[in-house]
Amino acid sequence: MGIHRLNHAVLYVGDLARSITFYRDVLGFRVVPMTPDGFRGAAFLQAPGSTNDHDLGLFEVGRGAGRSTAGRATVGLYHLAWEVDTLDELAATAERLAAAGALVGSSDHGTTKSLYGQDPDGLEFEVVWLVPADRLDDAALAARKRIGRLDLDRERQRYGGQTRGGIGISVPA
Repeated sequence: MGIHRLNHAVLYVGDLARSITFYRDVLGFRVVPMTPDGFRGAAFLQAPGSTNDHDLGLFEVGRGAGRSTAGRATVGLYHLAWEVDTLDELAATAERLAAAGALVGSSDHGTTKSLYGQDPDGLEFEVVWLVPADRLDDAALAARKRIGRLDLDRERQRYGGQTRGGIGISVPA
């Protein structure tokens, strides 16, 4: 089986309208009109710049549903990671997540620069920028064995805010 990439994820959410608003306003997703006729409580969203039919499906289970306890009290998915093209986009995403009270962490993994967020149901996700293959050096590769503090200003100075990430890694060179 030759898996090439994640096409979409489907999440159970407590309040569909609240989740649509979050993913639209904070992460820039747009609703794709593809919910089957007569089917209620579901929405399909596409990430900005995506060529996927949809990237995220949301299925409402009801407002009485509790927040996710995966990894703390139950098994389950820890998080999904979405990739952005530039460090400037990562910085803008950090600002939007912080303004929404949804930024729960950030880290420098050497070859990746990551933000961690939680949606209104407590489902975690990561937004990541990948160092392009031609910019990987011994320091970046060695730093994969630790989790460091992310300093976005320093990383933008080092790599450039508009340098396209993932080239030769997740995006063909």
